[in-house]
Formats: sequence, C-alpha cells, structure tokens
Amino acid sequence: MKGVVCKQGETRPGVTTVVLQHGGATLFSDVPARVCENCGEEDVDEQVAETVLASAEASARAVSRSRSATTSPREAVRSC
Repeated sequence: MKGVVCKQGETRPGVTTVVLQHGGATLFSDVPARVCENCGEEDVDEQVAETVLASAEASARAVSRSRSATTSPREAVRSC
C-alpha cells in the first residue's frame, strides 16, 4: 500500500504512539500501525482506532467518577 501522505513509499507493519487530549492527555504506546518507508507517516486502521478511542473514553469516565467521589476543601467549607 502506498503512503497516505507522500504517495511514494510503501507502508509496512509497525507501531506508533497515539496521544489524545481533552482536558488532559491520554497516551497509548505501541499501537499497531502501517508506517510509510519513505516519509514515516503512520496510519492506524479503523478497528485499532475504535479500540484506542473506546479505551480513552473508559479512562475518562473512570477519572470523572473518581473526581466526583471526592469533595474538594472549598466544597466542604461551602456545605457548612
């Protein structure tokens, strides 16, 4: 398969790092990808992208639940 960006080199199986940001950064390393031998562009297929996104969403929900379970000192003072 030709590289997505340069259209010159062939892609080979490899890995990449995916960083998703929304209020904080979520890092996924060693994500399977196709890497262009010419320009180094990394392409993640749809199934892998869906898996990474689902993991990021699950992490965000877990963080959100843990934050809502704790009361900040300001909230404690306001409730008095």
